[in-house]
Amino acid sequence: MTKMTSLAAGAALLVLGVGAPDLSPSQAAAAERPHPARHAHHARPQRGKASYYSSRLSGRRMANGARFNPNSNAAAHRTLPLGTTARVTNLENGRTAEVRVEDRGPYARGRILDVSPKVAGQLAMRKDGTAPVLVEPVRVPERDQRVAER
Repeated sequence: MTKMTSLAAGAALLVLGVGAPDLSPSQAAAAERPHPARHAHHARPQRGKASYYSSRLSGRRMANGARFNPNSNAAAHRTLPLGTTARVTNLENGRTAEVRVEDRGPYARGRILDVSPKVAGQLAMRKDGTAPVLVEPVRVPERDQRVAER
């Protein structure tokens, strides 16, 4: 049998449904659901440099529509879905804090995370302004979580 003939025969079998396994309704539904690995890249820990928001940005709108509160545990990340909860560890001193991704950024080269002044205090990074950190997502929503329209 030539290669072309075998391809044609395989295509005919697929069109006719011959050779395709019958799926139960629950199996068919499971096949249509998004695969967990699709979002696995968001669950990976990341290392990089973090900085913190200026208190002068208090009251400005963040990407999720809420207003920035310097006393919150808000953070900005470029790719983690909005609403993600993450554990941030300052690699210089081992201090940790939990943040919630509510904004996009940072936009400074070489930085992976911006945190609120409150979190910067918890991580003991306010004096230097930046710190090497490990960001470990704890809870990642499937989609960005946004507040209701203004």
